[in-house]
Amino acid sequence: MSRTATEIATQPACWHRAAEAALTFDGLPKAGERVAVTGCGTSWFMAIAYAALREAAGQGETDAFASSEFPAGRTYDRVVAITRSGTTTEVLELLGRLKGVVPTTALTATPSLGTEASPVMDAADSVAVLDWADEQSVVQTRFATTALAFLRAGLGDIPGVKSVAEAAADAELAVTDPLPPAALAAEQWTFLGRGWTYGLALEAALKMREAAGAWTESYPAMEYRHGPIAITGPGRVAWMFGVLPEGLAGDVARVGGELVARQEVDPLADLIRAQRLAVALAESRGFDPDRPRNLTRSVILS
Repeated sequence: MSRTATEIATQPACWHRAAEAALTFDGLPKAGERVAVTGCGTSWFMAIAYAALREAAGQGETDAFASSEFPAGRTYDRVVAITRSGTTTEVLELLGRLKGVVPTTALTATPSLGTEASPVMDAADSVAVLDWADEQSVVQTRFATTALAFLRAGLGDIPGVKSVAEAAADAELAVTDPLPPAALAAEQWTFLGRGWTYGLALEAALKMREAAGAWTESYPAMEYRHGPIAITGPGRVAWMFGVLPEGLAGDVARVGGELVARQEVDPLADLIRAQRLAVALAESRGFDPDRPRNLTRSVILS
């Protein structure tokens, strides 16, 4: 069993712990604050999901940006940065520019590097250390979802969205449920989401590309008919996170594609199935999911 697969299976317990930790952490955005959330790669996609969840909870205007694309001159009450390693160049440079200008909060899995503190510990005004969700894998799985569970728990009740405890219960099944045969046999996968689950669709596609070098795409679900459906056909899968838009199942069937949709399952738990699919596909292709091609644990630019 790969290290990545082992870490994927620990996510339900990590989410329970994240929900507890969020109750006592004082650096989360307050209701009514105008907030921006940022990160790189997987962390950016979790930022997108959290921004949509926070607005759905009525907590205030929330934007999400890749750290390298953060708009200069915009005014926010707080900026939240997600960085597993605490060493990502673009995140640290952004936090440096914001120091003393706007309060910043960082979520990290790595508070120290050997005997020295991780750079993010000084770069941000407040740091939530989720080191119990750290990973040895290069490909992110449990830290990313745990960071989102932590932020999500801090929002309280969200209309139409399960609690983190309920999501963790769904995740207990997602780590062992058989994967959809059509998804295992497919040659191409398109991941879809609406609202906060669009961030999960982006992340699912990234996991498949990172671990297995797979041909994957991701879109907002209602945009699927506006061009992306052209790629769907026999041997190709459309995977929906969350509630399926009316008529979409018929559209996928009409062009000969296979639809994967588990509307009763919390979408974050459904992401675990996509992570497992990425590992299974990597192994079937002779790739090592613990050593993905062309990737490092952290991008540190000279």
